[in-house]
Amino acid sequence: MKYTKLGKNGPKMSTIGFGAWGISGRDWGQTDDQKSKEALHQALDSGVTFIDTADTYGSGHSEELIREVLKERGNKDEAVIATKAGNNFYPYLGETHKTTPGNPDYSKKHLIYAAEQSIRRLGVEALDILQLHSPDAALLEMDEPWEALEILKQQGKIKHAGWSVQSFQETSQARFLEKHHDIIDVIQVRYNLLEREAEKELFPLALKYGTGVIVRIPILFGFLAGKFDRDSKFGDDDHRRFNLSPDKLENYLKQLEHFQPFFDAHKDYSMAQLSLKFCISHPACHVAIPGGKSPQQVKENVVASDIDLNYEDFPEMT
Repeated sequence: MKYTKLGKNGPKMSTIGFGAWGISGRDWGQTDDQKSKEALHQALDSGVTFIDTADTYGSGHSEELIREVLKERGNKDEAVIATKAGNNFYPYLGETHKTTPGNPDYSKKHLIYAAEQSIRRLGVEALDILQLHSPDAALLEMDEPWEALEILKQQGKIKHAGWSVQSFQETSQARFLEKHHDIIDVIQVRYNLLEREAEKELFPLALKYGTGVIVRIPILFGFLAGKFDRDSKFGDDDHRRFNLSPDKLENYLKQLEHFQPFFDAHKDYSMAQLSLKFCISHPACHVAIPGGKSPQQVKENVVASDIDLNYEDFPEMT
């Protein structure tokens, strides 16, 4: 496992992290908490020191599982935990929903309250990183989200401020990094072999300001692990029913054909490993956060950190 500093202000951590949405018990079909905890243990045993979660993942369940695992390990691990806030799920607690309801709230009152609740669930004195959870441009135009991050920093409740850039808005929202780079230590970005919009404007700005970059969806919800084909179906309680709909799967499969010779030429590694290596090979990127529902998935993912390939070794988009 290789380690790096998360931008000029961020902590040192592993280049492959652990994305903890999939273990939340919501939005990914059925999960098993014991297996999820085993996957987290495996990640930490394998040298992973970065875990990304959000308060809304399982209505706090993901954060609680992380706390349980760290407690089981005697809290001896130097794990950096990044969480997110901005989707106010609290009014829906106790209700039954197939997928997590969206209820954006980026007011100072809510963001400060949400951070305090995450501190409690994670069992920490302060959050390592708190990220605004993929707000749209209208919300980012408001002063309150940025003021909330400044207040939380001043109060010592968060060590670093982050912002998770809305998917497919990587170029249109880049201006907010230009405007708020003095507040934002870290950004989280959708980026993978098939989706490279962030390279155009966002990554150059991150390099300019020394902003840490977390790469989410690095294997495209499992698609770049070679798991799915045109006939793949997902349950009503699985967000991939929409994010990997038949039309989207067809489009991704056509794009993937361009990369097949590259995968064939590097048979020592799996598609998932090569796809993860691509994400952390870009000069602007510091860590990729694949999910892991089982110890075996985690074991496969962590290999990517040590693959000897550079960004220039990967095929360009057609």
